[in-house]
Amino acid sequence: MRSGSRRRRTGVAVAALALCSSMLAACSGDDSGKATLNWYINPDGQETLNKLADDCSTDDYDIEIQLLPASATDQRTQLARRLAAEDSSTDLMSLDPVFVPEFANAGWLAPFEGDLADEVVDDDVLEGAADTVMWEDEVVAAPQWANTQVLWYRKSLAEAAGLDPEQPWTWDQVIEAAAENGGTVGVQANRYEAYVVWINAMIMGAGGQMLEDTEAGRDAKVTIDTEAGAEAARIIAKLADSPAAQADLTVSNEGTSLGQMFPEEGPGEFMVNWTFVYKNYEGQVDQFDDLGWARYPATVEGEESRPPIGGIDIGVGAYSENLEWAQQAAVCVTSPEAQSQLAVNEGLMPSRGSVYDSDELKEAYPADLLELFRNSIDGGGPRPKSAFYSQISSAVQSVWHSPDSVSEDTPGRSESFLNDVLDGKRLL
Repeated sequence: MRSGSRRRRTGVAVAALALCSSMLAACSGDDSGKATLNWYINPDGQETLNKLADDCSTDDYDIEIQLLPASATDQRTQLARRLAAEDSSTDLMSLDPVFVPEFANAGWLAPFEGDLADEVVDDDVLEGAADTVMWEDEVVAAPQWANTQVLWYRKSLAEAAGLDPEQPWTWDQVIEAAAENGGTVGVQANRYEAYVVWINAMIMGAGGQMLEDTEAGRDAKVTIDTEAGAEAARIIAKLADSPAAQADLTVSNEGTSLGQMFPEEGPGEFMVNWTFVYKNYEGQVDQFDDLGWARYPATVEGEESRPPIGGIDIGVGAYSENLEWAQQAAVCVTSPEAQSQLAVNEGLMPSRGSVYDSDELKEAYPADLLELFRNSIDGGGPRPKSAFYSQISSAVQSVWHSPDSVSEDTPGRSESFLNDVLDGKRLL
């Protein structure tokens, strides 16, 4: 696949120059003669990413930020359209890890090779993050920051419910504790990617997977209609039917339940959400001491949970006119120093273990929270690593949404529909 990409790149060089004037920042260079590397980013951490673009620019090139849409689905669509058109102006890309297999399989990413590959995924990179940038034994992206979800909660609410913070909690315990004490449970259950994140984490927490043999592509084995899938469906239905369900459950996202942690009235909530939450609440001095955190809830009592894995990997476009410089820039914006800035300023946690031990992070975060983040990333549950992930995700969403319609029949219907989608018998 890589050699084919290089042949196509040579063949489109002249055409790319002809398109230069009609595409956003397509020309590599400015009036000074320096090259311009376009870096397509998602909206998370814009201020720090702008600084990294400036810091990592050199005498040879300037890195220019191009903002992608807020939705991960829309981000994928925009980048896929550019790369499918062999756009030479797409130099660097901030990629959700689930997009990496699809883009690599299509030949849209320039792999890192030799010493550069060893530098990108050396022994310092956490295992959960390193796995997201590998495809067919090649390093096809550079881990920039790693994300995971933990359970955020009001200490006073957990105390009123009699929950022991020294012991792992299950989804059943959390839902019942909230319902019996006037609280709520915040999740992401709108019809979008984060809902699949929740479903996948619960299935993996019960010892299952949504798919097996994902390297087989469309011939992967769908394994949703299992005891693990049934447990995930049961928990979603239990929350949807509980007084602990938030009013906007069916359209909830990462931001909707933030304001319900410290409401003007009421005991607050338990909420599964990403690492940025700590920085979001840090300035709320009056309530901040009542904020607690714990490992992602267990699906099955006695079984360790599998927290979601997310974050951002930096890919280099296979058709970039400045491949060598673009990969050099990718290494710079994913360096330990860059990761430290993203963690301290934006709450976007490192993919490198050494950064967790840095003085900057120890000053910015409580020690037990850093340990929780690091352990959750290292022992987390990744979503299926498939070149067809976008279809897999959409198929799962279409059957499991809305959460108040989930029943014991949902896993079976979901497995059947997904099999048909992968076989080309059904359209999304």
